[in-house]
This record gives sequence, C-alpha cells and structure tokens, in this order.
Amino acid sequence: MDGEKKALNVRDSLRELNRRYLGLAALAGANPPLARAAGLSPDQLAAAADCPYALFDLRFGDGAHWSARLQGAPQWYVADSPQVGGEAVEFVRLALFFVWHVATSAPLHAQLLLGMPRSVAAAFALLTVDRLPGIAIAEAGNLAPRWQSCNAYWNALIDAAANPSALGLRRAQLRGIQFAAAVRLLQGPIAAGGP
Repeated sequence: MDGEKKALNVRDSLRELNRRYLGLAALAGANPPLARAAGLSPDQLAAAADCPYALFDLRFGDGAHWSARLQGAPQWYVADSPQVGGEAVEFVRLALFFVWHVATSAPLHAQLLLGMPRSVAAAFALLTVDRLPGIAIAEAGNLAPRWQSCNAYWNALIDAAANPSALGLRRAQLRGIQFAAAVRLLQGPIAAGGP
C-alpha cells in the first residue's frame, strides 16, 4: 500500500508540473501547437496535463550533457544568467527538485516518467538539494516541450483536450507512451547492466 501511495504522489506531482508547464509554454508561444494551449480552459489544460510522463524536457535523455553538468560544483556569475524569463527559471527549479526527489526515492520512475538513462537518474540521486538552484539557472535555457519536433503529437493532445473526447485524449496520451517506450528501448535495459 505504501508503494501505491508513493506512486500516486509522484503521478499527482507530475500532473501538476505538466499543467504548470503547459501554461508557461502557451504564454511563451515558442512552439506553435503549444501556443494553442493558451485557449484552453483550466479543466481542459488539466486534462491535457494528465499524462503518465513529463510533457517538458531539460535534455533528460542526454547522458553526456548531464554527466558533464553534474560532475563538479560550477561557479555561476551574473553574465551566466539564462536569457529566459523568471517564470521559466522558477519552473525549472521546481522541476529539478521533483527530478531529484524521484531519482532519490524511485529511480525507475525517473527513467520511465522523464526519459532519463539510468546513469542520469543515479547522478541526480547523488546530488544534495543545495546544488539544485545553480543547476536550474544554468539549465533554464534548455527547457523545451518533450518531443518538440513532433507537431502531430502536440496538435492531437491540444485538440483532444479542447474538444472533450476521452477517447481522443487517451489516444494522444498513448502516442506519448509509445514515444517514451521507443526512447527507453534505445537507451537499453532498465535492469542492472543498462545505461
């Protein structure tokens, strides 16, 4: 029962992060299909966000990037501040705290929900919470929609949320599960001996 409760809490937090991200991305308008999310009602936005995987990405699948980023304690200077808005930095801080928590308490969830290789989840689990704010500032410029080049996915998700159709929404969410599974298969096995 305790494991089920933990999984529900992770899923609820992920749903809230997805909702927050969709609202942020809609305002930024960087991705045309996501800009359409600005027209969704709060209930429709919540329906679109109710996916069993992250809708946002911070290059989580890039093991080399995160290996270099997490190796040492970088020094940050004012000139290093990201060229993104404060809301994006705040979102990334919150998202990285979620990532750290999940990687620490349920590394398999980090791999499945976020598309992380096992090595990246393990590296996050070794961090102390004090490192997260500096990493968030550095990574805020990498915040992007997951599968950002797949407009068909994003259009289907936004359309299904905008026109209440449980079947259409489920189909769009299943397409995301297929994408996540394909990426996970490319990364190798989840069990010992994988990346």
